[in-house]
Amino acid sequence: MHPEPGPVDPGVPSLEPLAGGHSGETFLGEYVGERAVVRIYGPRSAWRGPDAPEVDAAVLALVRGLVPVPRVLEVRRGDPATDLPGLLVTSYQPGERLDLLLPSLGSDARRTLGGHLGTLLGRLGHVAMPRPGLFAGPELAITPMPAEARDLPTWVAAHVDRLGWAADDLAALAAVADAAQDLLDTESRTCLVHSDLNPKNLLVDPDTLEVTAVLDWEFAHAGSPYADLGNLLRFERDPVLTEAALDAYRGFLPAVPDDVLDRARAADLFALVDLAARAGQNPVADAAHDRLLGIARSGDPGWTQRATTQ
Repeated sequence: MHPEPGPVDPGVPSLEPLAGGHSGETFLGEYVGERAVVRIYGPRSAWRGPDAPEVDAAVLALVRGLVPVPRVLEVRRGDPATDLPGLLVTSYQPGERLDLLLPSLGSDARRTLGGHLGTLLGRLGHVAMPRPGLFAGPELAITPMPAEARDLPTWVAAHVDRLGWAADDLAALAAVADAAQDLLDTESRTCLVHSDLNPKNLLVDPDTLEVTAVLDWEFAHAGSPYADLGNLLRFERDPVLTEAALDAYRGFLPAVPDDVLDRARAADLFALVDLAARAGQNPVADAAHDRLLGIARSGDPGWTQRATTQ
C-alpha cells in the first residue's frame, strides 16, 4: 500500500538539486525531520503521463527486500489540468556514487565489487514478468512496447534521421542490428529491467563495496534478462570487474548461456541507439554515439570489450 498523499513538510526552507543526473528534477530536502530525496515530475517527465510517480513508487515496492532501494515516504499523482506536477519523496540512502568511487579502486577491490554487482543483477533477473512491455499505473499493468521498439532493426530505422550518419555507417549498423536481434530472439524469458543501471545510479559502501541503493527507476520495464547486464558493462573496460560480475551472475542464475555477454551487448543496443541519437545533449549521449559508431564499423556489439580484453 502506498502512503496517502499529503503536503511536503512546510518547514523545508529549500530543495538542493542532486548531482549525477541530467533531469534537473531530483532534489535533496527534508521530510518529517529526516533527510529525503524529492523527485518533482516536471516537463522532462511529461511524456510518462500523470501516473509516473505511482509507477515509480510501485516498482520500488516490488523490489524492496530483494535489492536495496529507498523507502517511499510520499507519492502524489500529477494533475495536467491544473499544471500540478507529480511528486515522489523517498528516503536518503547512505553510500557513495559508484561513478565517483570506481576510479579510486584497485584490482582486488574491483573484483570484490564485481561480485556484488553480479549478484545484484542475478536478483533482478529473478523478478519474472509475463511479457515484455511498459508499466502503467500503481498496479504495474504491462502495456505493449511502442511499435518501433519491438525489435532492433525497426528501432534503428526509426533513429536514422536523428543519427545523421553516412549511408555506409547506417548500413553497417543495420547489419549489426539484424544479427543482434537474431541472438535476442533465442531467449523467451522476460524479467524486470531497471534500464538505467549505470554507476551513477548505484550507491556503494566504500568500505565493504556492497551496493547500498539502486536509484532512478524511471525507465523500468519488462524486458530482456540481459539488458541490465549490458547497461552496467556498456563503458566498463576493466576485465577484472567484468569477469567477477559475470562469474557471480552465472553462479546466481541457473542455465546462464555461455554467450551471455554477447546477449547483454545485443540487448544494450536499444539504449545505445537512443542515446547516440541525442549526441550533443550530454556527455553520456556523446560517449554512446562514439561507441555505437565503433560497433557499426567493426560489425561487433562487443567491440569495446573485446578490444580491451584480448
